Amino acid sequence: MSAAPNYKDTLTLPQTSFPMRGDLVKNEPQRLDIWEKSGLYQKIVSARKAAGAPDFILHDGPPFANGDVHMGTALNKLLKDMVVKSKTMAGFHAPFVPGWDCHGLPIEFKVVKQAAGLEPGEIRRRCTEFAAGFIDIQRKSFRRLGVFGDWENPYLTMDPAYEANILRVFAKLVENGAIYQSKKPVQWSYGAQTALAEAEVEYADKTSPAIFVKFPIVSGQYAGKANMAIWTTTPWTLPANLGIALHPEFTYLIGKFSNGENEENFVIVRELLETFAEKTGYALKETLSEVKGRDLEGAEAQHPFLPRTSKVILANFVTTDTGTGAVHIAPGHGADDYVAGQQNGLGVLSPVDDEGHFTEEVGLPELIGKHVFKSNNRIIEILSESEHLLGQEEYRHSYPHCWRSKTPIIFRAVEQFFISLDNLRGEALTEIDKAKWMPAWGRNRIYGTVESRPDWCISRQRTWGVPLPVFFDADNKAVLSAELALKVADLVEKEGTNVWFETPDEELTAKLGLPSGLKKGKDTLDVWIDSGCSHAAVLDTHPELHSPADLYLEATDQHRGWFQSSLMLSTAFRGHAPYKTVMTHGFVVDKDKKKLSKSEAEKAGKPIDAAHFYNQYGADIVRLWASSVDWQNEVPFGEELFKQVAEPYRRLRNTLRILLGNLDGFSPDSSASYQYTLLDTWILERLHEVVNECTKAYEAFEFRKVFNAINQFCTADLSAIYVDALKDRMYCDAPDSPRRLASQAAMHEVFSSISRLLAPILAYTADEAWEHAAFTEGSVHEQDFPVANPAFAPGQVSKDVERLFQIKAVMQGAIEAKIQAKEFTRNNEAAVELTLPSADANLLEKLNDRDFATEFFIIAELAVKEGEELSATAEKTGLPLCPRCRKHEPVLESGLCQRCDDVISK
Repeated sequence: MSAAPNYKDTLTLPQTSFPMRGDLVKNEPQRLDIWEKSGLYQKIVSARKAAGAPDFILHDGPPFANGDVHMGTALNKLLKDMVVKSKTMAGFHAPFVPGWDCHGLPIEFKVVKQAAGLEPGEIRRRCTEFAAGFIDIQRKSFRRLGVFGDWENPYLTMDPAYEANILRVFAKLVENGAIYQSKKPVQWSYGAQTALAEAEVEYADKTSPAIFVKFPIVSGQYAGKANMAIWTTTPWTLPANLGIALHPEFTYLIGKFSNGENEENFVIVRELLETFAEKTGYALKETLSEVKGRDLEGAEAQHPFLPRTSKVILANFVTTDTGTGAVHIAPGHGADDYVAGQQNGLGVLSPVDDEGHFTEEVGLPELIGKHVFKSNNRIIEILSESEHLLGQEEYRHSYPHCWRSKTPIIFRAVEQFFISLDNLRGEALTEIDKAKWMPAWGRNRIYGTVESRPDWCISRQRTWGVPLPVFFDADNKAVLSAELALKVADLVEKEGTNVWFETPDEELTAKLGLPSGLKKGKDTLDVWIDSGCSHAAVLDTHPELHSPADLYLEATDQHRGWFQSSLMLSTAFRGHAPYKTVMTHGFVVDKDKKKLSKSEAEKAGKPIDAAHFYNQYGADIVRLWASSVDWQNEVPFGEELFKQVAEPYRRLRNTLRILLGNLDGFSPDSSASYQYTLLDTWILERLHEVVNECTKAYEAFEFRKVFNAINQFCTADLSAIYVDALKDRMYCDAPDSPRRLASQAAMHEVFSSISRLLAPILAYTADEAWEHAAFTEGSVHEQDFPVANPAFAPGQVSKDVERLFQIKAVMQGAIEAKIQAKEFTRNNEAAVELTLPSADANLLEKLNDRDFATEFFIIAELAVKEGEELSATAEKTGLPLCPRCRKHEPVLESGLCQRCDDVISK
């Protein structure tokens, strides 16, 4: 007896060299090497430019060059890369010039901490090396993540040409009369011994001694008859007290109070009488009179331990939340106090040095040289000894700290340089409303911060930065002009900013054409000016860029930082905002919604560096994660959450592989007229929807929608339905059968479209798949996005197929019951009788087509009859099994079904 024929070799099985396993960790660096050696980024940009494509400029906000790439930084750069890649493939010329912020406290702090007592020149040399080292580390990570850009020519804020442009923007501010010098309170870090920008301040809980203090009234109608009572959480500022503020409209009660031992007359706001009694023990015994705050204006009260008086003034910032309704005013130690003091002629007293120690001006010899925070207890003792202390408590509150030294800050009046916002604020607010904010709440956030911010303190007591170009004469009067700043800018462009720090005064003044005898200033400019000038130093100096940029994209903290500094400086320099659209993404947070800091993650043993994840899983998994998150909100992150994207990656890769395998031997022919079956037409109509949805989502930077649309399409429509139903056709039909060729043509459209739509997200995988297709040229990143074919706009076919799916579900219920009863084991053994309502009569022709019915429903037989309700019954087919296609079909003498016999005969 002869052996049964082996028909396996007669099947057209899928063939592709595209591997099932990506082996991304090994293969991605090889692909990256090919991209870089071939100059892929330059080729893409040059081709778009040559074609006259419209510009789209995303201006890169500079990360700080002082650490590895954190997952939050990776998210930011990947979102930018997805914008740039999608805009390029949408037909734009979208060059991307990356940059780094190089100056500033964090780097200098680390360098000085490693070696104290260094000369300025040596500090700057070490800072330069430190920044350059991390620039290389970060650049390597960004490239490894598949981010395209001009990595050979990034912008660095420490480049002399960039530094010169900072000084030119500064010169414009001087020319506009916006720069002034004043002694006013700034946020001072005694740990780093410098003034701090708002964005360099972080908040942490702090327990402070809160005290109630008596100030006897010595002038006015209540002189000798009552005492002012103040409450403060900063006893150390009492030596600088020059006034007491009341709210003009509040009602103050002047009454006789007793604590059981003593009776005193106090002035207390009516709403806080109970609180005052609870905290001090002094309860109201008798009301002497009630007055408005404005009635007490101008009175004077005796300072509790210094030989001077405090003036009673009025201020609207006084509240009835805590205290007594009377606020201790030290103009040298608070922004509100300073303004109120200036309005009332109080002067400014700030008896504190750079290290936070009291100076001789404190007025108490025993406190001279003592740290202010260590003086609180002694000041409280002095008040107690002089019987001016009415009560005390421990008060826990959120308090500003230096983000680098982690020490609490002090508000301290020192001579500093400022940018006046008197005129600039209104112009900036107008510009905010001309820009588009994504999400829309970003507008209110930046509008509020600009509206309320005080004048910008721009001088810093640091070495690592751009010098504030000011000289001082013999009387210590500042010599500052736009012309001088421009001369310094030209000198810096030639010799770098070290020329300022390393050249003696006489030599430097000679180089600048200034009179001898002047001394150069020692301050540097606030580092936020560095990055805030990038519109002039980058957008104006690179011919392929322009200002305003089309998009700025950073994390939500930049409404106080780069978004705002850029807005202010661009508005001052050129009269308009540096951006048309501003996109804000949330922070990467842990499962408890706390911001993931590198130090805390390391302590918990939870890696947060991007390198850990791309070295273990591959860059495309990191990219897929970045595309899958809702960037408009905080982004929860943890290794377990991250691992979840590996499964959709596997499915997407497998889909590309299946398509490539089925496209083996196919040559697209634009002139061919394919006879698409119902399923082919349906999948092309679904593709039409996906292409439209994805291109619109890319346009709106909604990468999550792209991810979801493609993932759903590949999983539900392609794999579970179309590819599954077409296996028989693709494997068993003759390679040149019309319906197989039509399906290959449809799959070609699907593969070509999906590969290109995935390219901005799965940069490596999409390019790898594109390369494995026999019918493609170049890199996928050089292509345009697909355009939805109007011939396949969803119509009757999609409606019919949707109904057929409902019918299939009813049939499947009948089949599953028989399989459970063990009457047969597989779907394709089922002979189904279907009862079809008259409303579905339009489907009869299809359902009565044996080839269609057995393929679509993956069954052996289908008989249809009309009835009132949709229903189905199933039984085991009596048809034999064709040994080649493994379908139950009528067979010929050869033992094969008609279709298989025809293929074998050929």
